[in-house]
Amino acid sequence: MVNERIGFSLWLDFIERDYLQKEFRRLVADGVINGATSNPSIFASSIETSPAYTAQLDKLQNHSAKAKYEAMAKEDIKTAAEALFPLYEAGRDGFVSIEVDPFLCDDSEGTIEEGRRLYREIGMANVMIKVPATDAGYVAMKTLMSEGIHVNATLIFSPMQALRSLDAMQEGLKIFRAVGEKEVKGVLSVFVSRFDRMLDEKLERAGLQPGRLGIVNAARIYNMVEARGEKAIRTLFASTGVKGNAYEADYYIRELMAPHSVNTAPLATIEAFMEHPLHAPKLPIDDAAIDTFFKAVEGAGIDMQSVYRTLTDEGLKAFKEAFSQLLAHLE
Repeated sequence: MVNERIGFSLWLDFIERDYLQKEFRRLVADGVINGATSNPSIFASSIETSPAYTAQLDKLQNHSAKAKYEAMAKEDIKTAAEALFPLYEAGRDGFVSIEVDPFLCDDSEGTIEEGRRLYREIGMANVMIKVPATDAGYVAMKTLMSEGIHVNATLIFSPMQALRSLDAMQEGLKIFRAVGEKEVKGVLSVFVSRFDRMLDEKLERAGLQPGRLGIVNAARIYNMVEARGEKAIRTLFASTGVKGNAYEADYYIRELMAPHSVNTAPLATIEAFMEHPLHAPKLPIDDAAIDTFFKAVEGAGIDMQSVYRTLTDEGLKAFKEAFSQLLAHLE
């Protein structure tokens, strides 16, 4: 859903072949979503459980497991990109993103080569290449954007990761703008709910409000991004589904409604939000209020630098494990 008055976009964090042919197109046509994202865990779940991939798998029997995965993923991403392309042409997002092999997270050249290849082979201008926010990833972000390839910097938990991704993207943009004829776009995928699942109980015991750490951390990063004034780069709020019944299903969409931003969410989260859509922004939060909040968090004995490292390591590990499981399934 594009709220053009405040510049908020809603993307679907889900890819599955049968869904793309039917309900996905309806969501796009009805203006509910105007983009989509994927990751290794999403593809693993779809390919392992959906019969929609059986016919293509039968034709790929003599291929390696990774070649099988890429063939199926590229077809799905192209299908989504075609459905979204009219929005892209109209300047209303229309992006769909595909992540590079998570085992390349520390290999800048491997990430660059795979990003280039996936973008070329899918053959749609509205594809974004997802690159993890690691030391190697920052190098890849700059190079890919300098070549006119849209980039989704993912697995961002800390302000430092966001700043380094933003720096890399702006350097790439500067190079591309010197020669490019079209605009290239970037988003910074800031993960949200994992903070609260990790620390809510500890914060509550310390007398602090639960369900706020992920939001305030994301708000801090949002303010930093907006302060740069780069219209081609936006904060994308990710990991915005609610696990269990701790909060309303659309809690993280509502609390992170912000101008010049994107929220990517699972289907059930989007459906809950659309029952009573909100059109008033909740961000920005004043920097002084953010600083006060984090001083209280520190006072509760929480080392945010340690939290950032743990969540980043866990995120990378989860994507690697999902990808390994998928490849084993495809052997």
